[in-house]
Amino acid sequence: MITVLKNGATAEQRDKLIKWFEQQGLKVNVSVGEFQTVLGLVGDTTQIDDELVGSLEIVETIKRISEPYKRVNRKFHPDDSVIDVNGVKIGGGNFAIIAGPCSVESKEQIIEVARGVQAGGASMLRGGAFKPRTSPYDFQGMKAEGIELLEEAKADTGMPLVSEIMNANHLHLFENIDVVQIGARNMQNFELLKAVGKTDKTVLLKRGLANTLKELLMSAEYIMAEGNENVILCERGIRTFETYTRNTLDLSAVPALKELTHLPVVIDPSHATGIARMVEPMAMAAAAAGADGLMIEVHNNPAAALCDGKQSLTPEQFARVAEKVRRIREAMI
Repeated sequence: MITVLKNGATAEQRDKLIKWFEQQGLKVNVSVGEFQTVLGLVGDTTQIDDELVGSLEIVETIKRISEPYKRVNRKFHPDDSVIDVNGVKIGGGNFAIIAGPCSVESKEQIIEVARGVQAGGASMLRGGAFKPRTSPYDFQGMKAEGIELLEEAKADTGMPLVSEIMNANHLHLFENIDVVQIGARNMQNFELLKAVGKTDKTVLLKRGLANTLKELLMSAEYIMAEGNENVILCERGIRTFETYTRNTLDLSAVPALKELTHLPVVIDPSHATGIARMVEPMAMAAAAAGADGLMIEVHNNPAAALCDGKQSLTPEQFARVAEKVRRIREAMI
C-alpha cells in the first residue's frame, strides 16, 4: 500500500502519520520527491481503512499494490534512485561504465588493465577473485589473493572496485570492495541475498540465466527487505534456443525495468554475447535504450586470458567503445 501526501504537508504532520502506521505494525518507507512525498507501507495492511486514511487533510491518494515486490517498486519510489559509489553516481541520469578483466591473474595484469580502462572512460574497476565456473577443472580465481590485488589497483588508480561474491562466509574479505556483485548463478541464493542485505555495501545483482524480470525484482526485494537500498540491477543475457551467441541479450529489459522499478539498470554486453566484436554494437544499443551504465570485460591480452578471453576487449578497443557510447548519450539529450 502507498500513501501519497499533499504537497503542502508539513514534516510534523507526516511524522505523526508515520508513527500511527507504525503503531499498526507496519514498516514505512519514505520517499521524498520534488513535488510529492510517498509513504510505502509494508506488512499486513488488511486492517487499514482506506477511506479513513484518504480523508485525512494531508493525504492526496492511497493505493493498494498488487505486486509482491514493494521496496523495489516504482510506485513506492516514483523518482529514480541514484546510487553513489565513492563519488561515482549511477541512476537518475548519471551513467557509469564498469570495466576490467573476468579474473584477476596477477598484480601486473590488474594494474595495467585498471590504468587502461580508467584512461578509456571507465569509472569503476571490475575484477573476479572468486569465479563460479561451469567446469570444476576451469580456473576458479585467485580468491583472497585476488582481492588483495584489486585493492592494490584501487590504491593506484582510485577507482571503486566491483567484484563477485559467492559465499556469505567471504563477506569479511570484501570490506574494501565497493560494489559486491551477485552473479547470475546466485540470483536466487536467498541466504546470500539476505546476508548482503544486512550490509551497507552497494550490490550489483545480475539476472539469472533463465529468470523473469519479476524474479529479478523479487531477488532485489530480498536485499532491500533487510535494509540495504543500494542495489543496481544488471541484465546480462538469458538462455534461449539460440546458440550463435553465448546468451540472448534482452534489451527490452531496460525500458521494462524502468517502468517497474526505481533502481538503476546496467547492461553487460560481454556475457550476453560472449563475442568481443559484438560488445560494441550491443553497448551502443544499450545506451540508446536508456541503460544507466555498462559492464564490460577488458583484458590486456585476451588471447592469453585465463577466463573469458573470447569476449574480452583490449583497453584500446574499450576506449573506442566508451567514446561511441558517450556520443550516443550526448545525441539523446
